[in-house]
Amino acid sequence: MSIVTTTPPFPAPLPCAVTEANSRGRRISEPHPGHRNQFQRDRDRIIHSGAFRRLEYKTQVFVNHEGDLYRTRLTHTLEVGQIARTAAQALGLNVDLVEAIALAHDLGHTPFGHAGQDALADCMAELGGFEHNIQSLRVVDTLEARYAEFDGLNLTFETREGLLKRCPAERAEQLGEVAERFIHGGQPTLEAQLVNVCDGIAYNSHDVDDGLRSGLIRVCECRETDLLAPLFAEVEGAYPQLDERRTIYEVVRRMINIQVEDLIQESRARIAAANPQTVDAVRALPTPLIGFSATMARHHQDLKDFLFRRLYRHYRVARMVRKSQQVVYDLFALFLDDPGLLPEQPRIAAEHGEQRHGRPGRARAVADYIAGMTDRFAIEEHLRLFRPEQSVASGWIGCGR
Repeated sequence: MSIVTTTPPFPAPLPCAVTEANSRGRRISEPHPGHRNQFQRDRDRIIHSGAFRRLEYKTQVFVNHEGDLYRTRLTHTLEVGQIARTAAQALGLNVDLVEAIALAHDLGHTPFGHAGQDALADCMAELGGFEHNIQSLRVVDTLEARYAEFDGLNLTFETREGLLKRCPAERAEQLGEVAERFIHGGQPTLEAQLVNVCDGIAYNSHDVDDGLRSGLIRVCECRETDLLAPLFAEVEGAYPQLDERRTIYEVVRRMINIQVEDLIQESRARIAAANPQTVDAVRALPTPLIGFSATMARHHQDLKDFLFRRLYRHYRVARMVRKSQQVVYDLFALFLDDPGLLPEQPRIAAEHGEQRHGRPGRARAVADYIAGMTDRFAIEEHLRLFRPEQSVASGWIGCGR
């Protein structure tokens, strides 16, 4: 028996999509990668980086060793890449660039998700600040030490630009051309805009799934949301005898699909109306061209609000947030006060940072070290330094975003 397959008609690349020909290139010139294009080289360098591997043991919502069914930063990153590639192909954008941005977008995230980031931002508030998007750029520009001829990964301008979702103007001035839009206004490439929206689709969808798996939110509560209520009704109408686990999966699958379809159709309409003919024409626009329809944007925000109320503010999550933030506060204060307690490489970085920039330079090296930790390493480091009599913690459960 033969299986007949059909390939959907994908559009031709848009004139305003990024290509090797219109790329602004790398900070340090290198020979062409041969059998790969420049954005595939970016992707491969990201995948082989130490920061990418550590995403496997960094929190999405639940601390890594809570269970092997829950998302981590790595699984989230792969899901963003999968969703974004699909939408990029449908829109005629640069799929390889989209994948590179998606794979690198969380490289600068701290342990313990947004709880850890908020704690580290508090610690650095008077010492230069901390924001995980800027830290992702710092990872690929400076902190990865793998190549003989340069620090970082020497990625293309367009991949680096796509890592910055937000940036204070004062920091943007320090970062130069890659952050220019945060000073003068404008937009990043369509590829960067797409990854940003797909990031939200991925984390809302998998947080619903993980929240239901953990029992911290219930199906009956999900029916309160404008996006999920009709999807549950649709699945239960089509499969009245389906068990709850498969029902949840079917709903989550439809939830992703309906958002992606809306994103593609709305973005096509916006691009057609604006009709930009170059990448720089996209950058000059006052508002993004990639986004949801007004109705889906409301549904998306409604779901985010629901998750904030029901999942991220759950008392078990709140307890974990407090515990994980205390780990970050304690480690930062200790290492900043006594850099001699740091391992050799971060200690040397702290010494060099202090020589060049004073106390903020020392603090930046400490923040780099802590931001690079996995959940379990941060917990173990805290136990070694503050509770050496205890073995590795076994009672840590869910952590807030």
